[in-house]
Amino acid sequence: MDVASDAMRAGRPAETDDRNGDARTVRLTIPARPEYITLCRLALTGISRLGPFSEEVLADLKLALTEAASNSVRHAYDEAGGVVEIVYELHPDRLEIEVTDEGAGFKLADEAPSESLSEGGLGIAIIREIADDLEIGPRANGKGSRLRFVKTLT
Repeated sequence: MDVASDAMRAGRPAETDDRNGDARTVRLTIPARPEYITLCRLALTGISRLGPFSEEVLADLKLALTEAASNSVRHAYDEAGGVVEIVYELHPDRLEIEVTDEGAGFKLADEAPSESLSEGGLGIAIIREIADDLEIGPRANGKGSRLRFVKTLT
């Protein structure tokens, strides 16, 4: 059992860290299964109570987070599964969310608009529209994927 699971069972954030100045950091690790994405959204709702979030911004962030976590759940692992880590970093003026996995990774399609968008292929475009900043690539250790987005709150 990991720290996140123990903390969630105890009804508290998975992990908080104030080493980033005025930032508050929460880490959540979930199994890479669709039914656990709801936990990501619940954690975000709790975090929103600590900052200046409008209902509209919270709804947009939930959508972006759902898309980011769903990408890892759907594409990172084979049948054996794995985990997805979500790091929420709340600053006085912005929220940074990073979703990582240790799966196979993925290659972004060309940025040019496609005439034939497949079902489920709009996740990155949705996140791009919602976020003020977006980074997608491999994790620092080269194993898996990293998607980080930032939303300015003030």
